[in-house]
Amino acid sequence: MNMQKPYFISSASTEAIAYRNTLIEKFGSFTTNECDVIVVLGGDGFMLEAIKDHLELNLPIFGLNFGSVGFLMNAVNEEPLMTRINASQSTDIIPLKMTATTSDNKIHTGIAINEVSLLRETRQAAKLKITIDNNTRLDELICDGILLSTPSGSTAYNLSAHGPILPINSDVLALTPISAFRPRRWRGAIIENSSKVKFEVLEADKRPVSAVADNVEVRDVIKVTVEQDHKQKVKILFDAQHSFEERILNEQFKF
Repeated sequence: MNMQKPYFISSASTEAIAYRNTLIEKFGSFTTNECDVIVVLGGDGFMLEAIKDHLELNLPIFGLNFGSVGFLMNAVNEEPLMTRINASQSTDIIPLKMTATTSDNKIHTGIAINEVSLLRETRQAAKLKITIDNNTRLDELICDGILLSTPSGSTAYNLSAHGPILPINSDVLALTPISAFRPRRWRGAIIENSSKVKFEVLEADKRPVSAVADNVEVRDVIKVTVEQDHKQKVKILFDAQHSFEERILNEQFKF
C-alpha cells in the first residue's frame, strides 16, 4: 500500500482531540475528497459511527484507540503513523442491512457493522417468530431479545449473550437469543451469510420491541428483516503484528 493523504476524525475526548491536532500539524489536513485513508481516533463505538458516516467514500479506515476495549482499533504508539498504515493488513467487512416496520406502518432502514438486535421495551418478555429464507424456523421465541451478528461483531454483544465467536473470514452469521425462556434449551444458530432473516413481533401491543442496528434504535417494531448488504464493503486496517484474525482467535482462548 502507498497511502499518503490521511483524513483525521476524532471523538469528543480531550486526549483524542489533542492527538488529532498533533497529527494534522505533522501530516497536513486533507479533506474527504482528497484523502486516501481515514484515521479514526476514539473507541469502538465512535469507530462504528465513523465507518457508517463515511461508508460511501469506500476508503480504508485505520483506528487509533482512545476508548476502553478498542477491539476495532490499533494501539497508540511512537511508531511512524504512515509507515504503520502502509504495512497494515486489511480486513473486509460486509455490513448488515436492517429494514424495520413499526406499528404505525413506517419503514426504517439501518446499517450494522456488528449486529442487529431486537430487544423488549417493557418488563414483559418479547414473543418473536423467526423465518429464514421464507422458511419458518421458530413459531414462537419468548425472550428478552435476539441478535444477528457478523463475524466482526461476534466478539461484542453476541459474545456477552453467550453466542459463538466466528472467524473473521467465515461466510456465516450468528443468530443468538438473549435470555430465552421458551424454548428454554435453544441456544441459537449459525447460518449462511446469504440468508435473509425475518423477525415478526407477536402481541406487539402488549409486548413492544425495539430494533437496534449497532447504535441506531427503532422503537415499536412489528417486523424486521435483516440481510447482508453486499453493495457495501468496509476495509478496516490493523497492525500486521496484531491482525483482526489474531484478535478473534485470542478471544476464543480467554476465560
